[in-house]
Amino acid sequence: MPLAEELNAALTFARIDKIMQPSKNVLYFSLRKPGENLLLAISTAPQNPSVYITNSMPENPKEPPVFCMVLRKQLESGRISAARERKGERIIEIDVDTLGFGGKIATKTLIVELMGKNSNIILTEDNVVVDALRKVGPGKSKSRVVLPGHEYTPPEPQNKLDIRKEPVEAVIAKLKSETGNKLLSALIGTIQGFGPLHAKETAFLSGLSTDISVDELDNADFDSIVSALAEIKDANRPTIILNDNNKPLGMAAIPIHFELNAKALVFDNMSEMLEKAAELTYSYTPPDKERFQKLVKNELTRAKNKLGKLIKELNDAENAEDYKIKADNLMTYQYEFKDHADTKIKVKNIYSQTGEAIEIALDKRITILANMQNYYKKYDKLKRAKIFLTEQIQKNKDEISYLESIENSIALCSTLAETDDIQRELVAGNYLKERATKKTKEKTAAPFSFTAPDGTIVLVGKNNAQNDALTTKTAAPHDLWLHTKDIPGSHVIIRTGGEEVKEETLLLAGNLAVYFSKAKGSSNVPVDTVECRFIKKPSGSKPGFVTFTHQKTIAINADEELLKPYLKELPPTPLQEGGFFAPNFQNKKKSPPHRGGTSAKRQGGEPEGRGDYTNPNLTNANATTMSTT
Repeated sequence: MPLAEELNAALTFARIDKIMQPSKNVLYFSLRKPGENLLLAISTAPQNPSVYITNSMPENPKEPPVFCMVLRKQLESGRISAARERKGERIIEIDVDTLGFGGKIATKTLIVELMGKNSNIILTEDNVVVDALRKVGPGKSKSRVVLPGHEYTPPEPQNKLDIRKEPVEAVIAKLKSETGNKLLSALIGTIQGFGPLHAKETAFLSGLSTDISVDELDNADFDSIVSALAEIKDANRPTIILNDNNKPLGMAAIPIHFELNAKALVFDNMSEMLEKAAELTYSYTPPDKERFQKLVKNELTRAKNKLGKLIKELNDAENAEDYKIKADNLMTYQYEFKDHADTKIKVKNIYSQTGEAIEIALDKRITILANMQNYYKKYDKLKRAKIFLTEQIQKNKDEISYLESIENSIALCSTLAETDDIQRELVAGNYLKERATKKTKEKTAAPFSFTAPDGTIVLVGKNNAQNDALTTKTAAPHDLWLHTKDIPGSHVIIRTGGEEVKEETLLLAGNLAVYFSKAKGSSNVPVDTVECRFIKKPSGSKPGFVTFTHQKTIAINADEELLKPYLKELPPTPLQEGGFFAPNFQNKKKSPPHRGGTSAKRQGGEPEGRGDYTNPNLTNANATTMSTT
């Protein structure tokens, strides 16, 4: 059954209960029918624009976009009266009956144009545009304007034939007229809805090469094409074909045979196929994630530029003695030179035992005495600045490390609750000038939870707020804490229960620490391990920042093959492996607190006292080490 017919059968008489727009390219309509609830997804994502029925419930953003609010005002509580395909185009039109002024029924049409990067969603009434997801003004298109108040003009029709409605003789006659073209492009240019996938399948079923010219085909070849088109016309097996890495090669409403080595996923209807295709091709980005990424990137650039300037000033301060030497020489030789005469002078250095000459730059605008005083002032200033600059450089390095930890947290976030955590952290750090979102129990982001082969629970924080909670509240004294050494990353907790940690569990946790850090994919990555009882969070320190002692450092070679079965257990990211999180999703599985027991066993590595902010003079196992995510 064609998609439009499938949608018409499913949606007719359904009432629109709620409209959601979780991202700029995706809309969801919650629909009610007698004894049945439906969820309609409309995506204008360039890689896979589509309309389909889904079972996945999206997260609803705190503040809906303007287009979503317009649709809510215009369509909510309305009833869908029809869904159809515009003839000859990849356009779905959905009619919605709403209650207008004076109790009269007003029919509004939601037009979904599925045209790759030019895909759009347009709301019209009496063929006049009410609003559009992607507005097109005269500056973008002279032939077709899509703006509120303008008459809706459909895209220019393509001169193609529908094999479901047109006689096969007409299709073959038009195909024969494509002289000079190869069979592949001729089929695409002749038949409505045909893309490269359909054309290749037709050629394969006909026993012909896609590169053969239409001029070379004889009557027997055209008879084969007729048989192939008849088979395709009657086929109703929506299919996605995948490569060896389970990446989609293409999808169609028909079985695909020409890709002999490809894996085929066959579905009962178009909606199921389109939903799966969306899971495979579309990556959901929570609202504000891109904004936070840009903000942190700019702050990091600013901090790194500042660090470069501070280091240059410190290098100048290290050479403060040079300014004093020049000033002393000017004092000695000041009467041998005239004021305002030279830009530089060369004299015998009074401090040189071998009588070497020294060159001194002068400002001609001022006297020799004033130049001498400037050199003394510069010397005094640099001498005082050395201590201050050293402190500022350390603070700046700490800020860069902290911002990199936030950058890593943003990369891991996939839900609204997690972006809210990051927003609160950015506001608290004065990086973001806006009111922080209040934390609620309904939107509490949970850490990743993994189960090792021996049943041990391993927890991984997704952001600094979770890292603090894991390390200072969730973890028991004898649980084992892991973190990449001197590299921003997540806090990892092994719930030991007071028992000795097995080597395979430690290896798994170490790989998780590397995977969820900026060292992802690297080899020979140092990872600090320490019992949680030796970890402290300094009062007033930044989120994710802790100090610890008695640590050991192990070297981990990233092994993503080891992690594959565990990463599959992660809660599905939106529109992947089952769709969006429900709004109240949280990981309720917790390991009970442990008390007492023997110390956990550490595998590999020698005692090492250096962490992210370690004093280089501390090198023994009892040295205090600091870490941030």
